[in-house]
Amino acid sequence: MKTWLETAQKFVPLLLRITLGSVFIVHGWGKISGDLAQLGSTFGNMGIPVAAVTAWLVAIIEFFGGILVLLGLYTRYAALFIGLVMIGAMVFVKFAKGFQGGWEYDFVLLMISIALVFLGDGPVALGQFFKRNES
Repeated sequence: MKTWLETAQKFVPLLLRITLGSVFIVHGWGKISGDLAQLGSTFGNMGIPVAAVTAWLVAIIEFFGGILVLLGLYTRYAALFIGLVMIGAMVFVKFAKGFQGGWEYDFVLLMISIALVFLGDGPVALGQFFKRNES
């Protein structure tokens, strides 16, 4: 007989997806709806390579990746790209500030991304609905 904890484990990916997806939808929308040319200039000042292109890529990955993660569609891929964005943020911007008040938040988001790469959508996701309809 399963305990309630064993039963509840299937909701862990959903909780992680809600957390990661909502954070990146908000941050990605802020970039997409803002001045991407200015963001590219800011990225360039931080030493981020190919800054104008990187600004667009980061905005797209954060916003649309966040939507995919939240919905549970292509979660592993979206979480992988979000994780890469977090690594970039930590390396190019946050490491110099130290852990506390620097890269601690990015580290948490990176770890959630990595967990979702391993866990996938979970059973409560649109991705599961489409998988069931494929057979």
